[in-house]
Amino acid sequence: MTSKNNLPMAEGRQRDSARRRQRVEKAISAAVKEGGEITVSSIARAAGVDRSFLYRHRDLLQLIHTAATAPPSGEGHPQVSRASLQADLVNALERNARLTARVRQLENRLSQQLGEQAWRDSGLGASADIDQLQRQVTALGQHIVDLKGQLEDRTEELQAARAANRELTRSLNQIRH
Repeated sequence: MTSKNNLPMAEGRQRDSARRRQRVEKAISAAVKEGGEITVSSIARAAGVDRSFLYRHRDLLQLIHTAATAPPSGEGHPQVSRASLQADLVNALERNARLTARVRQLENRLSQQLGEQAWRDSGLGASADIDQLQRQVTALGQHIVDLKGQLEDRTEELQAARAANRELTRSLNQIRH
């Protein structure tokens, strides 16, 4: 095998590589013009080449990255930068987090209210006039304390009367004897 035999094969590979490069460049131009997705995979698919071809040709890879980060230009497309889209995404994620927290809060509140209603409806819960019953219990407790005080006073008076009675009975019995 001489180098003359390999020359047609090398020239064929160079022509094939040049055709694939042209297809990649056209695919990038079309994606930029149409405002389509500009990624290595989408460009490789549109150009009919393997992704490894793009990774082997750094200049084509750089074209793809430049086109992906450049704002779209055209009459039908508003000027939107990648940074503004990322800021919108961050804001949307934060709003989503706030809404998720609010939904959880409302679900908990609804759960509590439904639980209380089910408790009342089942008859197991406290009656509606529980405040009145608690006031009545407090009043009756105070009345019991008052009655116990009166009972102690009367018990002391009774003991004093009995002691006086015993004393009088003794003194009468001594006078008679």
